[in-house]
Amino acid sequence: MTHPAYAVVRQVTPYAGVLLEDNPSVMTLDGTNTWILRAPGSADAVVVDPGHEDIPHLERIVAAAGTIEAILITHHHDDHVGGAPWLARHAAAPVRAFDPALCVDGAPLTDREVVVAAGLEIEVLHTPGHTADSLCLAVNHDEPAVLTGDTVLGRGTTVISPPPDGSLGAYLSSLRTLIAFRSGTRVLPGHGPDLPDLPVVAQEYLTHREQRLDQIRAALAHLGSDATPRQVVEHVYADVDPSLWPAAEWSVRAQLEYLNQGLGR
Repeated sequence: MTHPAYAVVRQVTPYAGVLLEDNPSVMTLDGTNTWILRAPGSADAVVVDPGHEDIPHLERIVAAAGTIEAILITHHHDDHVGGAPWLARHAAAPVRAFDPALCVDGAPLTDREVVVAAGLEIEVLHTPGHTADSLCLAVNHDEPAVLTGDTVLGRGTTVISPPPDGSLGAYLSSLRTLIAFRSGTRVLPGHGPDLPDLPVVAQEYLTHREQRLDQIRAALAHLGSDATPRQVVEHVYADVDPSLWPAAEWSVRAQLEYLNQGLGR
């Protein structure tokens, strides 16, 4: 079974299966990946990012997961967390996230905490940038993998949310954290297909961001230092489908803030 596969659990590693929500869009690619984690032989499961309050999808999670020990959230966007309260009620399971406001009957997740559940040890990594509360979740089992939420996607690149929620400087630092993982660590993303090597993909992301910064500098030299984010988008992303420009404008705003702070010189 290959990605995208809707309404069925696609097993990716011996301990990680993905249930793809049928909510494709410009921002969600093929849809939101809900990850169901359990060590082989475990009766319990951990659910990561249950998606929107999409009742058919949530009911499929309940049927596939069985006893849910915990619901973990990678960040606050509704396509990841919207269905968590419903799932918490129906599964009698706590919701844990970096942002206390998203938690239900569970403590907030903290950087470098190890969650022991469903026969697994899941290390929490605070990886801000896409949003201030973004997390990655590292599973060091027989086949190591990192659930990257929207920090690293299975296809294309992610956007930086408008400041102060998003931050390019924080995002670059988060990518460097991911580059340091062992070669062959699998990427289990929030959207798109899984990928075989996290350090390689994170380095590609970092190189891409550095190239974009060079393009922004060139655009400002051409347009003037007072150019608006929209003007920069129209200049730098002229060859991109205009339907993607609103998302690109998010990232450009973060890039301009980064340059204005003198961080990119």
